Amino acid sequence: MNEERDLLIRNVFPVGDSHDGTTNLDIRITGGIIRDISPQLDAREGETLYDAGGAFVSAGWMDMHVHLREPGYEHKETVRTGCEAAAAGGFTAVACMPNTDPAIHTRDVVEFIKEKSRDLPVDVYPIGAVSRDRAGKAITEMADMKDGGAVAFSDDGDPVWDSRLMRTALEYAAMLDVPVINHEEDLALSRPGHMHEGRVSTRLGLRGSPSIAEEVMIARDILLAELTGGSLHVAHISTRRGVSMVREAKQRGLPVTTEVCPHHFDLTDEEIERSAFDTNYKMHPPLRTADDVEAMIEGLADGTIDAIATDHAPHSVDEKQVEFIYAPNGIIGLETAWPVICRRLLEPGRLTLPQIIGKLTTRPREILRLPVPLIEPGEPANLTLFHTDREWVCSRENLRSRSSNTPYLNQIMKGRALAIYNKGRLVPADTVR
Repeated sequence: MNEERDLLIRNVFPVGDSHDGTTNLDIRITGGIIRDISPQLDAREGETLYDAGGAFVSAGWMDMHVHLREPGYEHKETVRTGCEAAAAGGFTAVACMPNTDPAIHTRDVVEFIKEKSRDLPVDVYPIGAVSRDRAGKAITEMADMKDGGAVAFSDDGDPVWDSRLMRTALEYAAMLDVPVINHEEDLALSRPGHMHEGRVSTRLGLRGSPSIAEEVMIARDILLAELTGGSLHVAHISTRRGVSMVREAKQRGLPVTTEVCPHHFDLTDEEIERSAFDTNYKMHPPLRTADDVEAMIEGLADGTIDAIATDHAPHSVDEKQVEFIYAPNGIIGLETAWPVICRRLLEPGRLTLPQIIGKLTTRPREILRLPVPLIEPGEPANLTLFHTDREWVCSRENLRSRSSNTPYLNQIMKGRALAIYNKGRLVPADTVR
């Protein structure tokens, strides 16, 4: 991760903003600022040359929903290893959820994470907890945490189940101009479910979590957003009816946004049966039906779903290698997101490349009220270089995350980040460590 102040990136196809991905250009960066974007630029003395070999380049990708586990669970992931995984996956920015120990529920924890990431090439934006200790009882000092660097508020890992508390959080959010991100789950309906409730769970004899457990909470929160004017962001949406409710809320002009994870527009609950209860298919929300998968893709295509986020959730081998009902929920996703996106959205033509890039660059930052990087002269260089067709094997040796709990392990993946450039540094994906 060496610092590169003067750099000439040759042979790239910019995508996004005013670029459609069809023009081969060079990009000159001096002092971390884009100085020129033109065909066949001449190298200058002292510049480092980097030939991208015809790769695409876009504004740096952002994952607005990751779990970096630090402080408290460093055996799963740390801020540093999570950022290494992010860089290898093409992300120049991540927003990390507060289910740490201690939770990100006070300004000092927010500032701890900011300090941990200060010298890393990936921007890290902490998300503060809505409630003290994420216990769902007392509201946190949201304004103080925002002043310390928190960009949103959530009790993710658990829902904000108390309606009065959620109303208060949205009221504060409206005053602070930040979103509240809720894990939409009615626990009384979902527990003790271990997978989606449906035909497959019945056949397997596993207790299921029904779609309505997610949808009831989405409905409540949309009504509260309408009442308060606070911005609601629906985390990791997974059901067709949930997408329909968000679509209707947007049509009514309500301040409601949502995200979807790659695994929720790729995999179904049938994978649990096919894999003989592989715990790497256990996640929350659970994998649902093929019809729900189709609804996620439709929602992405028509703009109902604003962003693609991984819900990167590292767990150790010991934690996952247990009986299915005892395994924790979650999979890593920073390094596998792009090939899944290519296979499920780009190759079949369900979304165009500029549409996809917008859901990885512009919309996550707009939702979090962050500056959106531009590939224009005079702008700070914040870039992701990537291929849509390069094959690689998702092996333990190739993963930068501290954990390897992914259902894509040992599969051939197609589509890979080549490098990122951020904070004055070029970081090739194959050198991240």
